[in-house]
Amino acid sequence: MFVISVALFAMGSITLWVSQLKIPHLDSFEERRVEQTTKIYANDGETLLFDVFEHARRTEVPFEEISDHIKNATLAVEDSRFYEHRGIQPKSILRATLVNLRTGDFTQGGSTLTQQVVKNSVLTQEKIISRKLKEWIFSIRLERVMDKDTIFEFYLNETPYGGTNYGVEQASRSFFGKSASDVTIAEAAYLAALPVAPTRLSPYGPNRELLDQRQRFVLREMLKNEFITEEEYQEAIEEDVDFLSREEGGIRAPHFVMYVKEYLENKYGADIFDRGGLRITTTLDYDMQREAERLALEHAHRNVDNFNAENIALSAIDPKTGGILVMVGSRDYSDPNIDGNYNITTSYRQPGSAFKPFAYAQAFIRGYTPETIVFDLKTQFSTACSPYDLTHSYPCYSPGNFDGIFRGPMTMRDALAQSINVPAVKTLHLAGLRETGQLARSMGLESITDIDRYGLTMVLGGGEVSLLDLTSAYGVFANEGIRVEPSPIVKIENNQGEVIEERQPVRERVLERNIALLISDILSDNTARAPAFGENSLLNFPGYDVAVKTGTTNDYRDAWVVGYSPDIVVGAWAGNNDNSPMERRVASFIITPFWREFIEPVLVDKRNSGLSSSFSTPAREDISELKPVLRGSWRVTSFENTNVPNNPSGDNNNNDNNDDEEETREEVTPSVRVHSILHWVRREDPRGDPPSNPYRDSQYIYWEYPVQRWAEWQGIIRTENEIEEEIDEVMEGDTE
Repeated sequence: MFVISVALFAMGSITLWVSQLKIPHLDSFEERRVEQTTKIYANDGETLLFDVFEHARRTEVPFEEISDHIKNATLAVEDSRFYEHRGIQPKSILRATLVNLRTGDFTQGGSTLTQQVVKNSVLTQEKIISRKLKEWIFSIRLERVMDKDTIFEFYLNETPYGGTNYGVEQASRSFFGKSASDVTIAEAAYLAALPVAPTRLSPYGPNRELLDQRQRFVLREMLKNEFITEEEYQEAIEEDVDFLSREEGGIRAPHFVMYVKEYLENKYGADIFDRGGLRITTTLDYDMQREAERLALEHAHRNVDNFNAENIALSAIDPKTGGILVMVGSRDYSDPNIDGNYNITTSYRQPGSAFKPFAYAQAFIRGYTPETIVFDLKTQFSTACSPYDLTHSYPCYSPGNFDGIFRGPMTMRDALAQSINVPAVKTLHLAGLRETGQLARSMGLESITDIDRYGLTMVLGGGEVSLLDLTSAYGVFANEGIRVEPSPIVKIENNQGEVIEERQPVRERVLERNIALLISDILSDNTARAPAFGENSLLNFPGYDVAVKTGTTNDYRDAWVVGYSPDIVVGAWAGNNDNSPMERRVASFIITPFWREFIEPVLVDKRNSGLSSSFSTPAREDISELKPVLRGSWRVTSFENTNVPNNPSGDNNNNDNNDDEEETREEVTPSVRVHSILHWVRREDPRGDPPSNPYRDSQYIYWEYPVQRWAEWQGIIRTENEIEEEIDEVMEGDTE
């Protein structure tokens, strides 16, 4: 009796609650909410970047003038039983409810076409139960007074299909240059694929593959529901659909606006941007954006002539808040010759040497120091090849340096500052592949996942990253080890002025402060950088602390530069959208002039406004008790063996033949032993005990061979034949 009483009370309460709901009158359907426009503003809250309905393009057509292919494709994926139900489908609602309860994300809607028309026309976008109940009731009422074809016509004429296109007629003309009555089955399937996420699935954006997958799904559903035959299905699958180039007039910072649209779609659903009546204040600094766009156009056209590099991109981030200040995705958004509306800042390319700081940071975490010695010598790294086979063709891996010079022993500081390749590859091995990959991901390079495929090439850009992610990851160095997720949003308000989202930066320490300061100290060290770049390079900013790293892929398809001060990080890229190679020049020639011309006045403005322009000084540890190789010495002395030359410089031109002086020199001068770092340290614990058997490291003999050859050339130790004999023994398994 108690249970029955509770159930009756609950049912009565629900009935009373439903009866009190204010259900819109059917007359309101004719006064649909087209006036509720969404606006996007720059960070000043006044500069309007985009007004949805100011730029919206609609061309309404009668139902009978819309291709049956479009109708069938839409029904197949949106509501295959549209002509059978009476506004709602209880089974679909129940299924969606169970999925939502199980997953907890409440993204499944189970909506019919009628419900979608109602939701988009007369109701708000709030995901609450009362709104959903209103939607069900209104849908049932609407179907009592309006025939199915008319409801379907409303849907096809008012649904957003991406960009400024509303309705299938406008979308068809914009995408294919033809009327909605003339599209093919394959084209109709693309149109039906878009409404679920029109910005994310845009044919002009970075997710074309996702759109293609969705189109194939639509075709399968059309076949499943017998809207097309097997033969028509096969023809549609094989059809090569061409989209017209798109022009977006009147939008400021168009790449950024489209990025914001996709952000909102992913977070709130496809409808909220187009129908939500939102006021969106973003992080964009429009003055900086406008200057970046001007410089991008100027430098890109110059690069076409000088370097065969037709495109250019730039992103800027505030490292303390994560706010995206600038996003220039190409030299010109409206340029169809280079697919200008494609956003390079969010696409994935190989970063070249711009990845190196992450490997060095992980090495410092392990206990290596900026003074640690690694040898810059021609080295074979692939264990599939012989240590003295120094070829670079697959499966061998023996990279060179950008200038073709090998410098012998170098400190990690100098090697990173000068962007020397061989020491970087060795540093990655010392730091650990997986550990370096994990650090890079924690700093924002989430696309660095397939570590086994990259191998040691990862440090020279073997993985792929986006310019936006790379700029944000360098922000961790700028922010002294603190990671702040990049965001384009300051605040989002609904059409009643209520705040539905406000940026609250989440700060997470992902790197020890002193290690971040060490990286900044090295990348801003003009003295360490000068041997490779010169004293007065474009990377040097007298009077300012600016840390900079360039990167060029080995095949010259991508040129990068990322630089930062404590208050701004700026990354820039140059190359070709079709991934064709540029002229064989390093990044400092191709992209750095553009980057320099943009960031220099920004630094001046920030200093004039009172913002910090200097990095904190990293703590200097006492390394006097560390192993010689960790404190900058590549010579290790021994008093046990006096049978080797006692002139470590290799200078054998001494004409002094005094025997007594020679004997005295042999007594007080120890012998010199030269080895690669793997002889002295266990890579996972460089400050611990030395390795009992260094040959156990798979790279040991590969690093030792060129070092011993170099030492022999310096007149220090064994001959090349002796070196090769020892290595042959190891390769044959004779030495444990």
